Amino acid sequence: MPTHEPLDAEAKAFQPVDPHVIVLFGAAGDLAKRKLLPGLINLTKAGLMPDHRLVATSLEELDGEGFRKLAHEACKEFGHTKMNKGDWEDFAARLSYVNHSEGAAGLRDAVLRAEKELGGSPRRLHYLSVPPAAASSVVQQLAEAELVERSRVIMEKPFGHDLASAVALNETVHEVFDESQVFRIDHFLGKEAAQNILALRFANGLFEPIWNLNHIDHVQIDVPETLPVGSRGSFYDATGAYRDMVVTHLLQILAFVAMEPPTALEPAAITVEKNKVFRSLRRIDSAEVVRGQYEGYLSEAGVAPDSKTDTFVALRCEIDNWRWSGVPFYLRTGKRMAESWRIISIAFREPPQSMFPSGSGVGDYGPDHLTFDLDESSRLSLSFYGKRPGPGMRLDKQSLQFSLHEVDDYSGDTLEAYERLIHDAMIGDRTLFTTAEGIERLWEVSEDVLESPSPTLPYEPGSWGPEPQIDELIAPHTWRLPFARGWREAKKVDAAPPEDSS
Repeated sequence: MPTHEPLDAEAKAFQPVDPHVIVLFGAAGDLAKRKLLPGLINLTKAGLMPDHRLVATSLEELDGEGFRKLAHEACKEFGHTKMNKGDWEDFAARLSYVNHSEGAAGLRDAVLRAEKELGGSPRRLHYLSVPPAAASSVVQQLAEAELVERSRVIMEKPFGHDLASAVALNETVHEVFDESQVFRIDHFLGKEAAQNILALRFANGLFEPIWNLNHIDHVQIDVPETLPVGSRGSFYDATGAYRDMVVTHLLQILAFVAMEPPTALEPAAITVEKNKVFRSLRRIDSAEVVRGQYEGYLSEAGVAPDSKTDTFVALRCEIDNWRWSGVPFYLRTGKRMAESWRIISIAFREPPQSMFPSGSGVGDYGPDHLTFDLDESSRLSLSFYGKRPGPGMRLDKQSLQFSLHEVDDYSGDTLEAYERLIHDAMIGDRTLFTTAEGIERLWEVSEDVLESPSPTLPYEPGSWGPEPQIDELIAPHTWRLPFARGWREAKKVDAAPPEDSS
């Protein structure tokens, strides 16, 4: 990571004060290998970690050397920055491993040894990279091991599978941890582009005055994936697209788009405004939800032969407040779709009357859009009509585009989502995390969808979902994906995948 002065100043400003012992549950799992272990070594290299020790635990029967070998291979394969011998040796010296079979006593001993190495009274960060069904038992194990004091706990989604289970899980957690200690993670909100929504809205006089029902026609949040369920078949079949993605990801992004200006740029104020959005959400009607299942899903390992689980969901929802009354929000996500994207698209209202004659091109390309790409490139595009050079008045759709990767001063400073969220949890910044109140409200507005679901419709792998139902859901509008045009190529980086520039 570059060491120019702005980064040094930022690193010092946010450097955690106290040393930390990080306890990583599920340390041999897929998430740990792909994201958490590479993320922790990158944070260490970047100077964004205090003195720390990592106590790893999982169901795998490993010793310390075996875990270090697993961690080394994971960091080499999945790390997004180069790792030299010194980087690894520094990180490896901080690692220890305790088998799950050693129970609470074994875990406590391992943490106390790590704390003794650090000296003093270091903080504890428990990362629960475990299946949702195991979360409660891990919380109880931490209580039995007497590792609650000076602790924060990061919990992976989904947080329950309906309102009753979410309430029960929160009650179990609150028996051990205070809500202020609990960080429910949504890695979508850890992305630079998601946070750039706040900057764009509230730091610019151009956008905030038009961010309302008078100027915005509708909003789309679209997260298709080309991948199948793969090795997650048994988990996914008990969860489905709605539970896996809508409650814990897409509706969280919606809150960032729709929230009122917070009183200050601080976690408590932002959380208040996010929860106001959730309270204003109308209950989602099953009649306005399209559910699908890709052909071939029933053959996936771990999937029941008669499964009705949704691998695709598209829905329409509304926010019942003065800013957004009557503005539809369209959400869509699914597996085995045509392309993989993470897109927020704001469609602005068209002028009530056009002075331009028929054939001028006005209206041919639909309304103006502000488009956010939530990929790591943190791109955005603002489209508008402009005159085509030459005689007459012929208009084409033009766009202003921005990509973080085109800015040399900052392109190397981007933290991956999990890295940012781990760092935020260590310093106690709850801005990008979900509260018990918020998650319970989202399950509440979803009750009709879960209790009386719409039919599960088949769709072809490589498509955009069940047709014509998805087009009927959004009519008279159209889905922004698939995009009709492409992003302009960045000048100093490899060309980006095709995306609409309008």
